Amino acid sequence: MAVPKRRTSKARRDKRRSHDGLKAPAASVCPSCGATKLPHRVCASCGTYRDRAVIETEEE
Repeated sequence: MAVPKRRTSKARRDKRRSHDGLKAPAASVCPSCGATKLPHRVCASCGTYRDRAVIETEEE
């Protein structure tokens, strides 16, 4: 059975874990209504995508 010969140092352990942190999702601003939305998705508040009305919302 394989067993490590030396104990893993804190620096080596933390370097390995450096990519495990959570990142906030990217957000963009809707050009029509100014609400924040996920990029490349239909705006949930006004229903537009790339300056075109794609879905009808209750506001309209």
